[in-house]
Amino acid sequence: MDQGDECNGQAANEQYSIRVAAGIGAFACDEWNGFGGTTRTDTENGYNPLVSFAFLSALEDSGCAVRRTGWQGHHLRLETAQGRLLGAVPCYLKSHSQGEYVFDHGWSDAFERAGGRYYPKLQCAVPFTPVTGPRLLVRKGEDSDTVRAGLAAGLKAVTEKLGVSSAHVTFAQEKDVETLEAAGFLHRTDQQFHFFNEGFSTYDDFLATLASRKRKAMKKERREALAHGISIDWLTGRDLTERVWDDFFAFYMDTGSRKWGRPYLSREFFSMIGERMADDILLVMARRNGRYIAGAINFIGSDALYGRNWGCIEDHPFLHFEVCYHQAIDFAIERKLKVVEAGAQGEHKLARGYRPVTMHSAHYIAHPGLRNAVADYLKRERREVERMGDYLEEHTPFRKDLEE
Repeated sequence: MDQGDECNGQAANEQYSIRVAAGIGAFACDEWNGFGGTTRTDTENGYNPLVSFAFLSALEDSGCAVRRTGWQGHHLRLETAQGRLLGAVPCYLKSHSQGEYVFDHGWSDAFERAGGRYYPKLQCAVPFTPVTGPRLLVRKGEDSDTVRAGLAAGLKAVTEKLGVSSAHVTFAQEKDVETLEAAGFLHRTDQQFHFFNEGFSTYDDFLATLASRKRKAMKKERREALAHGISIDWLTGRDLTERVWDDFFAFYMDTGSRKWGRPYLSREFFSMIGERMADDILLVMARRNGRYIAGAINFIGSDALYGRNWGCIEDHPFLHFEVCYHQAIDFAIERKLKVVEAGAQGEHKLARGYRPVTMHSAHYIAHPGLRNAVADYLKRERREVERMGDYLEEHTPFRKDLEE
């Protein structure tokens, strides 16, 4: 389906259609900003900068999330019969499973060994970004339950009309998952680690919630991270010059090339987000001998700090933990943000004051045999994720007397 093609349906006795847009540019910026959670002025839903028009358009305009890289825009528009826009889904036609962080390689291998064709598939997500956010976007002022139900039904209809194997809605909010489950999607869970700001006025207030031994270890780690003449800068807004982006991109490429083989984001992408959303970005940069040697990029929401990529050109003990985790906590406390989402995986975050959190995704599998097999697997996986979450919660560094 190309831009303008549609699937028809009905929600709450009102006719609607789903149209597929080949790029975010098919939406006017004001149209996209009319969805809940996409602008900083949205006090009701809260702002998530990673579903903003600025961020998603930069991914496409820079060539990072386009057909050539296996991320072909297939964004859904839910409209009334009169053409009034009700909702949308950021969605991509994928020819692989890279850059998603919710792994389905085993599903694709099994299906293709059995003679099926797993790719292409639909991926409803923010490319290269394992961060929870709205996926069934509802226009402000519309009935959210009705619009979400229409989007879920539309996503299934598009999957069937395209003849693709599946549709995957990853890092979704629980209210979106509930709607998708009701529409026949399979529920999947996973684990991340988040810091929760319990109204701390200072970093010492946070430290006071830790067990004595853990508190001492944290202080020692932070001292040693900066022991070789290293200082830390917080850069945002006008501080994000092209020279700073050159430095950060060098860090990103060095670490990304070793970790993934091929980093996903281009130098042009960083310039674009610097132009379009600089006030929503925090670079934590480590300086030694007059030059930057390491850094991490974060995105600033209304209530949360979203940690993303890190890189370095010099290795120093504990510097990664300082730049990515401790400094994020410092910033969240200073800005009175409620949570720090520190990215995918990483049980090492537990010792730094981050708690285990369950993440959610929803999956529509068109083939009945594959759907049944995946459903059985996910049932067992959810039990294991819950068991592991309970185990990890028992091993947080916090004082037990505060949790009673």
